Amino acid sequence: MSLQPFTQVTGKAAPMLAANIDTDVIMPKQFLKGIDRSGLDRGLFFDLRFLASGAPNPAFVLNQPAWQGARFMVVGPNFGCGSSREHAVWGLKQMGIRALIGSSFAGIFYDNCQRNGVLLITLEEAVAHALGQTVSAPEHAQISVDLEAQQIRLAEGQVIAFQIDTLRKTALLLGLDAIGSTLQRREAIQAFERRHLAANPWLS
Repeated sequence: MSLQPFTQVTGKAAPMLAANIDTDVIMPKQFLKGIDRSGLDRGLFFDLRFLASGAPNPAFVLNQPAWQGARFMVVGPNFGCGSSREHAVWGLKQMGIRALIGSSFAGIFYDNCQRNGVLLITLEEAVAHALGQTVSAPEHAQISVDLEAQQIRLAEGQVIAFQIDTLRKTALLLGLDAIGSTLQRREAIQAFERRHLAANPWLS
């Protein structure tokens, strides 16, 4: 499956700095019933985004004018813990979130993001917290993420470098999922198959 490549993206970064935000908060279970992925943007952070009346909750960060249409979220430690539901990532994508920036992420959630073209940037906890405080001021909410250079550029000119696994970086730059990444090595795979069958002809 082809994904939207991630090269350099500029947009608002919304702060959500509480620790241990789990996948049931990101995508509540009542939105897992559909047979396709449609409408999951409605479910994203549903219990936080909406009041009991169904009206948008004005206190929730993504509903506030300064962070509406955010392309990034700066999140607290252990974001995405809980169940393995991939719907959480699909909902983030449908809301236009291209990258999450934090100090730590749950392992399965991290892999689900990678498979769906959402960049996860892991920073030292103090650096991530400071960035969250910075983008909590509306005038500093606009940032740029340059994946090729592995840099976050802030509105006031500060640059934060980040590390990322080379294979994950390449897949995101090219917009490749796991199958697409594997097919990048098609010739090597086919050459191995030919050598293996030649050495073990009974397999064919």
